[in-house]
Amino acid sequence: MEASRNVERLIEIMAALRDPETGCPWDIEQSFQTIAPYTVEEAYEVADAIERRDAEDLCEELGDLLLQVVYHAQLAEEAGLFAFGDVVERITTKMVRRHPHVFGDETARSARSAKDQWERIKAEEKAERAERRRLRGARDSWGGGAEPSGLLGGVSPAFPALTLALKVQQKAAKVGFDWDDASDIRRKLIEELDEFDEALAAGDTDHMEDEFGDVLFTLVNVARFHEIDAEAALRRTVAKFRQRFGHIETELQRRGSSLEAADLETMEALWIEAKTAARNDAAVQVQPAVS
Repeated sequence: MEASRNVERLIEIMAALRDPETGCPWDIEQSFQTIAPYTVEEAYEVADAIERRDAEDLCEELGDLLLQVVYHAQLAEEAGLFAFGDVVERITTKMVRRHPHVFGDETARSARSAKDQWERIKAEEKAERAERRRLRGARDSWGGGAEPSGLLGGVSPAFPALTLALKVQQKAAKVGFDWDDASDIRRKLIEELDEFDEALAAGDTDHMEDEFGDVLFTLVNVARFHEIDAEAALRRTVAKFRQRFGHIETELQRRGSSLEAADLETMEALWIEAKTAARNDAAVQVQPAVS
């Protein structure tokens, strides 16, 4: 079977891999549950390629993510639930419906009004979906459970923790449950840190985890109030840490040493060296061009 630019070929390949008689033994054993972690992983790798501005990797990772969609659709078709075509039809219907200012008679004067339209139509769809579930009932394991209720019910708990915290805070803020001033959040942060210290002093592991969660949640609130993406900020810091730690490792190897053999003082000196070099590079990049 040859490669193709047509998605139908990818669907054929997936079906061949899952063939009970002639398919791949590993693929035949997989299920929705075992493939789901790979789906999440591929989505993160797409985001990473974008962050690194690597077009070749982005093309590759988007293909891997598309494969995940095709994989789940193949599993669903085998179970008699739906097929890939149904997935495409569902999302095209949704996109057309949620953009009446593009595909219908309505108008959107700004990006904000377009987003408001999107949210309104999304809420309508959610209500319709809940009604369909009610009428259908949970006939089997894939009959669909009850739609989560309440304002925060529509926020999926599957998001990474920082993103999940941001989304529930944004939802609550829309109905006025929010801080009036950034200084109030900072005071709350100090309060939560004090409570974490108390948990540490008590040596209660469960209490420590609980209070540390409160600290993180409050930090997300600080970021949200200043329009900073906490998830992106943390990823940026992790990337910075990796780059500086990589400098330590490379420089030690150049000196004929290793991470295991070096003392903390040496590693800290190399860390500062990497940090200074990065700041100098950043300063050079922002210098105005001389004509």
